[in-house]
Amino acid sequence: MKKIEVVAAIIIKDNKILSTQRSYGDYKGYWEFPGGKMEASESQQEALIREIKEELDADIEVEKYFMSIEYDYPTFHLLMHSYICTLKSDCITLLEHSDAKWLNTHELDLVEWLEADIPITSKLKDIF
Repeated sequence: MKKIEVVAAIIIKDNKILSTQRSYGDYKGYWEFPGGKMEASESQQEALIREIKEELDADIEVEKYFMSIEYDYPTFHLLMHSYICTLKSDCITLLEHSDAKWLNTHELDLVEWLEADIPITSKLKDIF
């Protein structure tokens, strides 16, 4: 099975968490934490900063590691590292997603998350 390693940003602003909706691929319409694949020479934090710039045209501050998830999708094994982040400015532009929502922790279940993101939402509800 193909293995993919990615990073995900849990972007927090005013006690709300950014969720983004996929606009393409097999999982189009599902919600996720923004981020993406790491390149060979990058640290997890460097990859996250680059991916958020590419996806949201935004600059972030990577605050701290949150958790890693391993999940088997039907066609690949995912290893995802997530980090708590903040925006350096309030401006985001959806370059790869069809929608975005800022959710309180009690609203996290209102969107249909990708399976690998669900353990992150569960832990966020426990902490906040």
